[in-house]
Amino acid sequence: MKKTIVLILGVCTFFTGCDIRNQEKKNGVAEKKELKEIKDPTTVQIIDTTYDFNKVKEGEIVEYNYRFKNTGDKPLVIDQVQASCGCTVPEKPDHPILPGEIGFIKVKFNSERRPGEAHKTITVTSNANPEFPTLILKGTVIGKTE
Repeated sequence: MKKTIVLILGVCTFFTGCDIRNQEKKNGVAEKKELKEIKDPTTVQIIDTTYDFNKVKEGEIVEYNYRFKNTGDKPLVIDQVQASCGCTVPEKPDHPILPGEIGFIKVKFNSERRPGEAHKTITVTSNANPEFPTLILKGTVIGKTE
């Protein structure tokens, strides 16, 4: 009886393990396709590289959308966007930008506890060739006591 139960559990484990491995293979195929899209280079025209928000009061949130256009013949895939500091939060497009389309990289800068000159950079990783230039957000934060 115990041998039968162990045998049944073993068979169930085998089939469950196979199903998990099949799912991993399917997910791997999707990941490889996405990586291939990233490796297929395209060209991009950067419409906005620098945004000067001039002067804001400390505590204000500055929001801006950097614009770019896919001038190539392949989808433009934005893989990653990184800001130089935690007070600046960039957001990449959810989907590839098709040839001829204009896309946006949204940025929010929290000026709380950041009085003085602000100079933040945003680095974009994509399949654009040449690469995206560094995006710049700058201005002056007027302190609460001024």
